[in-house]
Amino acid sequence: MFKGLGGMGDMAKMMKAAKDMQTRMTALQDDLARITVEGESGAGLVRAEATAKGELTALHIDPAIFKAEDKEVVEDLILAAIKDVQKRAAERSAQEMRKIATEMGLPPDMTLPM
Repeated sequence: MFKGLGGMGDMAKMMKAAKDMQTRMTALQDDLARITVEGESGAGLVRAEATAKGELTALHIDPAIFKAEDKEVVEDLILAAIKDVQKRAAERSAQEMRKIATEMGLPPDMTLPM
């Protein structure tokens, strides 16, 4: 289709590839917003849920830990669960980006714009 255009055919391929990547990245953002990951602390006494984009969506606290004298422990468990779910969300997001990069023929360790 682009024969005889010299470098213009390559430029058209690059533009199409860039457009394809943009479309895939938009779809990935939508997918990451739907993927749920869970983190926990205190052997499951505190659990946090988030999207793979890192948006905290739920926090579950076992009523067994509600004692006034354990306030600091509970606060620490909540923070630990949130940090755990954020870490898992980042890992899942990176996993999904690597998958798309591989499908597009890019190096799996290439950082894609998000």
